[in-house]
Amino acid sequence: MSAVFIPLQIGAPQIILIVVIVLLLFGGRKIPELMRGLGSGIKEFKDASKDDAPANNTEEDKKRL
Repeated sequence: MSAVFIPLQIGAPQIILIVVIVLLLFGGRKIPELMRGLGSGIKEFKDASKDDAPANNTEEDKKRL
């Protein structure tokens, strides 16, 4: 059972390997663009999830009235 979880353990050597592979695939110039895109996507997701919560509450309140 514990042999199943061994590949899921990520340590420093695995992280370094992932970083090297990403550098080789995308190059040094594309990585800032990728990170900016990732950051803006996360920001949009957070904003959408915050905006969605009050909208659901007002709809429920309207149904109760």
